[in-house]
Amino acid sequence: MIRTLAACAVALSLAACTTVAPVPAPAVATILVSIDGLRAGDVARGRMPNLDALARDGVRAEGMRPSYPSLTFPNHYTLVTGLRPDRHGLVHNTVDDARLGRFTMDDEVAVGDARWWDAGGEPIWSSAEKAGIRTATMFWPGSAAPIGGVRPSEWRPFDESFAGTARVDTVLGWLDRPAATRPRLVTLYFEDVDHAEHDRGPDSADAEKARQTVDGYLGRLRQGLAARGLAGRVNLVVVSDHGMATVAPGHAVAVEDMVPADVATNITTGQSLGFRPLPGREAEAERRLLGRHDHYECWTRATMPARWHYGANPRVPPIVCQMDEGWNGDRAAKIARRPAGRTTGSHGYDPALPSMRATFVASGPSFRRGVVLPVIDNVDVYPMLARIVGVAPQPNDGDPAALLPALRDAR
Repeated sequence: MIRTLAACAVALSLAACTTVAPVPAPAVATILVSIDGLRAGDVARGRMPNLDALARDGVRAEGMRPSYPSLTFPNHYTLVTGLRPDRHGLVHNTVDDARLGRFTMDDEVAVGDARWWDAGGEPIWSSAEKAGIRTATMFWPGSAAPIGGVRPSEWRPFDESFAGTARVDTVLGWLDRPAATRPRLVTLYFEDVDHAEHDRGPDSADAEKARQTVDGYLGRLRQGLAARGLAGRVNLVVVSDHGMATVAPGHAVAVEDMVPADVATNITTGQSLGFRPLPGREAEAERRLLGRHDHYECWTRATMPARWHYGANPRVPPIVCQMDEGWNGDRAAKIARRPAGRTTGSHGYDPALPSMRATFVASGPSFRRGVVLPVIDNVDVYPMLARIVGVAPQPNDGDPAALLPALRDAR
């Protein structure tokens, strides 16, 4: 009888051990990783084993809708402010401002000028620094400027030649520091997938190779964390800024065919095109551009579709034309330089399109395990980040409840 009772006690003890989940240790840090251009559909396919492992061990969304326009700089800044581009002011990758002039992604002076970024919102690293939380950014749009007079404790200007492995090793080096100087919020950025998809299309062998390369970077990061005893103690939040659509050869409309240069000035090209009518030519510009055309549609700033939350900001051009999925709008000379017969890739299309859906995967002590969320909006990421980093969120467009099912401490 004694042996039987003892056996039962052991069995009950083991059963309790298997049904009560251990309480994870507090997060040492949160690393926000951007894989530029990674489509939501590329997760959980078995071709990116490290990303898939993070999704299995944590949370993933079936997709994440970018904000309009579905371009790189606007959406990266949306992810860290929770504001849509129309509110934070980076309304396109190329922006004209009546006072500041012209902003382009390749202009290091403009990128580092806080006046472009101070138009609205506060990035989460600025809020964290103000709260005494050290941050470090390995490339992120906005992090090279002293926004509100505040920069991350560590930051790097974007350098495409800086290898992905070196980026990972630098981040791991930051985490090697003593607790007093270790960053608790880190960003990490990889452009490989976006570049390959643009060049050869999202379903090309080059794009697949790029995805595998970046997955290797994630593997290096995970192995480095494990070697430091930080596996399970660091939150990894992997996102992308937009998806990617296939563009067939010849699917391009010349800007010059849309409206003559002596009627309206072309401000932006690509998929979301902006035009400013010349003085006295407003009526003619509207007559030529507004409405539905083959492969694109145009609106005035005041009549943009409401669901895009776009058009109130004075930096938005007076007339905006949106290309159909799989079509580009560009200057004739640039179109002529493109290799004939080559399939390419583009984004910047309607954020509601499945091809534009971005990636959201998160794993670590702040997150539940094995959760699959429905499609979310990218503005919802910011209030979640503020919560797990431990800062008061600034006014934003996100829904704080949208990602609560992903969190262990949801209440």
